[in-house]
Amino acid sequence: METHLSGWSYIIKNFVKYDAYHWEHVVSAGVVFIILTILAVIVKSKISLIPNGLQQVIEVVVEGLLQMIDENIGPHGRKYLPLCGALAFFIFVSNFTGMLPGFQPATSNFNTTLGCALVVFVYYNFEGIRENGVGYLKHFTGPIPLLAPIMIPIEIVGHLARPFSLGIRLFGNISGEHVVTLVFYGMVAYVIPAPLMIIGLFAALLQTFVFVMLTTIYLAGAIAHDH
Repeated sequence: METHLSGWSYIIKNFVKYDAYHWEHVVSAGVVFIILTILAVIVKSKISLIPNGLQQVIEVVVEGLLQMIDENIGPHGRKYLPLCGALAFFIFVSNFTGMLPGFQPATSNFNTTLGCALVVFVYYNFEGIRENGVGYLKHFTGPIPLLAPIMIPIEIVGHLARPFSLGIRLFGNISGEHVVTLVFYGMVAYVIPAPLMIIGLFAALLQTFVFVMLTTIYLAGAIAHDH
């Protein structure tokens, strides 16, 4: 009887470990959400005409996002700032948490990055249909109606590949950087990881920039009107 109970205890123990491991990215994403919510409340409560340090950082980020939107979509694309801003802050903070000891970044899990990519995929197609109506389908037919039978399958495959491309790119870069840092940290603690963490910070910023940049490009292509 004792052996039987020990066997069940072993199974339950390992199931909890397995379950915790596979839900770790959800917990990390929740922590990032809480951090961003607290920061938003703090900034909103202390917003002023003469910005303090945190407000200045937020304003610089927002100005950079607006410039990116203006360049890729145009001034009328500023209505997409909430989406681009939410993605930028979530992805960057998630990437950054990977440099904290014992913390697994949410973006090092493909489920998280694919989720973000699918949000972009659904949203830009929705906006394309809302802006162009049935005319949005012309984006899939190519420049010449004669080429439509060839272009439609190619365009469909290309659009379906976008969320996987977005998700895999972010996942691969962040998870790879995180694993390399952990390996070197285990070999030579506090010596090699320091420059790697600086590189990791740059990578976190770069991958956020690439993801948001591609989002604005996809939106620009979706809402464009054919003449």
